[in-house]
Amino acid sequence: MRLFIALLPDEDFCSTLVRTQDAFRRAGVGGNYAERENLHVTLAFIGEYSDPDAVLDAMKAARPAPFLLSTDGIGSFGGAWWAGVKPTDALTAYVSRLRRALAAAGVPYDKKKFTPHVTLIRRPDRDRIPTVAPPLAACEVAGVSLMRSDRGKNGMIYTEIGYIK
Repeated sequence: MRLFIALLPDEDFCSTLVRTQDAFRRAGVGGNYAERENLHVTLAFIGEYSDPDAVLDAMKAARPAPFLLSTDGIGSFGGAWWAGVKPTDALTAYVSRLRRALAAAGVPYDKKKFTPHVTLIRRPDRDRIPTVAPPLAACEVAGVSLMRSDRGKNGMIYTEIGYIK
């Protein structure tokens, strides 16, 4: 199964991101918009891996303390436009701890540099991001989710299969 570890923002945070997506739509931007229920911050992408219990054990070993998640502008890379997330000391320290726990448990993950963001649009139909008001949102995060990713006929379907607080 295809797995990743993510922070799932609360409803108010997601509503703010959806309003930003709506602003892009009003500006005439086409592309594959992330569904509201799929909005998340990926902390570690694991990919195809058959032992979710090993991942959950590593997540437990790196248990997070509650911290504030807040937006930080709009950006793009790799064919996606996103809302940035402030890389606070608490978030950065937690991701380092989590990735060390995954490595210690022998769980493979994508080791590219952590750039906290929430993907809003994949494959936008233009190169330049139009001027829209950046999202202003914040929420407290008390835990992390192990997510399974499946390809559906209308896009990706993300299912939470574990939560560690």
